Amino acid sequence: MELITEDVTPDDPRMAAEVEPLIRTLRPALSAEAFAVFAAEAHRQGLVFTLARDPRGRCLGVATHRVLATSRGRLLFVDDLVTDPAARSRGVGAHLLAELESRARRAGCDRIELDSGVANHGAHRFYHAHRMSITAFHFGRELPARERRPGASGMRT
Repeated sequence: MELITEDVTPDDPRMAAEVEPLIRTLRPALSAEAFAVFAAEAHRQGLVFTLARDPRGRCLGVATHRVLATSRGRLLFVDDLVTDPAARSRGVGAHLLAELESRARRAGCDRIELDSGVANHGAHRFYHAHRMSITAFHFGRELPARERRPGASGMRT
């Protein structure tokens, strides 16, 4: 399948029309308002929103990513990689991952990293098939509202 990739910014109407619905398939608890707040804040922090479109212009997948300098080296971190459920197993995810690898090389990155939910076995098979390895466990702990700094957004992703 021929696909076209392009980046969109939070002020682009396609963000709400195309990116938000796909991201919310991964994060159904994220409201439209919380998505808009997240997109604007994350974009200011360097998050890039990349769409994959078919030749007719239909958005079939989205990758959100950023380049980070870490103690492990320079890396392209993928926050989200999602394909429209109706277009899965048609090469959209592979196309986006190849695009991200190309961008990582151009940015001088040593690696690509991402987190995947422990119960998302379909995604795990996909990442293993694309020569990605499980190299760490990601730990987290929710902070009750009383432990957050005053003025924090309270947005949960």
